[in-house]
Amino acid sequence: MTDMEKARNQQVEKQQDAILQQAAHQNGERGLVPPVEIYEEDDALFLVADMPGVTKDTLHLEVGNKVLEVEGRITVNMDENVSPLFAEVRASRYVRRFTLGDDIDAGNAQATIKDGVLTIRLPKQDAHRRRKIEIQAA
Repeated sequence: MTDMEKARNQQVEKQQDAILQQAAHQNGERGLVPPVEIYEEDDALFLVADMPGVTKDTLHLEVGNKVLEVEGRITVNMDENVSPLFAEVRASRYVRRFTLGDDIDAGNAQATIKDGVLTIRLPKQDAHRRRKIEIQAA
């Protein structure tokens, strides 16, 4: 990763943190920022986020204005008569937003979640996919 890419990533993370803090201030609820890995293949970008405690039923994904919003509610199944003596997780949800480039076909995005690991496949538009160029003999 180049220094320019690192600087841009740091800037994006600061913007996301500011958005999360503002949202938490507005509704009084704190959100956790899930750690994410993003990788690229010829035909798509993949986003993998660790969101322990989130299930398909408590996950919300939305795309609008080139922004992907990921929100997952943490569910802890505990007996009514039990109250924890110690709890490190104070927030009840994960929240993260990503700006998508023009090359992403968000309408055909696919997502799966298994054991608290969310995987989102963001296909590239046909015009932006890598293609092998065949060489003709002259």
